[in-house]
Amino acid sequence: MDKRVLLPTDYSKNALNAIRYAMELYKNVRCEFYVLNAFHISGYTLDSMRVPETEEPYYEAAKKESEEEMQRLMKMLELYSQNDKHKFHTITTLNNFIQAVEVVIDKKDIDMIVMGTKGITGSTARIFGSNTVNIMEQIKECPVIAVPNNYRFETLREIVFPTDYKTPFKKKEIGDLIELSKIHDAKINVVHIDKDKEEQLGRKEKENKELLQEILQGTDYEMHFLQSDKISMGINNFIGNNDCDMVAFLNRKHLFLESVLTNPFVKKIGFDPQVPILEMNDN
Repeated sequence: MDKRVLLPTDYSKNALNAIRYAMELYKNVRCEFYVLNAFHISGYTLDSMRVPETEEPYYEAAKKESEEEMQRLMKMLELYSQNDKHKFHTITTLNNFIQAVEVVIDKKDIDMIVMGTKGITGSTARIFGSNTVNIMEQIKECPVIAVPNNYRFETLREIVFPTDYKTPFKKKEIGDLIELSKIHDAKINVVHIDKDKEEQLGRKEKENKELLQEILQGTDYEMHFLQSDKISMGINNFIGNNDCDMVAFLNRKHLFLESVLTNPFVKKIGFDPQVPILEMNDN
């Protein structure tokens, strides 16, 4: 079955870079790519009492601008790469960004979202743009890959998968991590980070670790323990020391991922991720 990948775009360079990354990541996979632009009209919000309707001048002008930008984008992608395994579909819609994404996920049975960490209005003071954060926090139907600005695809060889072993794993929850590992023959580095000098796991944590090992059988993986006072510091150090190409999180009801994204220390050193993030969800 073809992989169905949603590629949101605001026609920024960052969004274009994320689309190119997706094309390279799934270069050898049959894919249906859905390129989505949720446009808006200046002075109107979907929460207001009245929004423009089709055939009204403001709506038609905004729709035309979005469609013209989409045509230019598709021509750029054709020049970038022509892959017989890839098929593109374009969607332009007047809608709230999250709602537009939810509609496409539902109607097109999307398997993966790939987008930039920041959009055209991305603030240099923010690690992630608001759209990226909202997608990670609100969309639970499929995983998200967030691509750092200006990141260029390199062969996927080393993936970091941080975990605290506090909850049991399910194969379907980390299926996309396993899939990417097998597609690219990449090594999964399971990293447990703690401030103690030695890994000290309770009975339940040991059971969860053993379960994860069972799930990862058949993949190239290695278990690691790192001492660090901060999860974000430990992850960044591991990425830098091992030339990692991606970091994968299992976002369990926001707890672990949120601790990384909102920790003030992150803003200081950057979990400004230097590599793409694969964010998966519990089921």
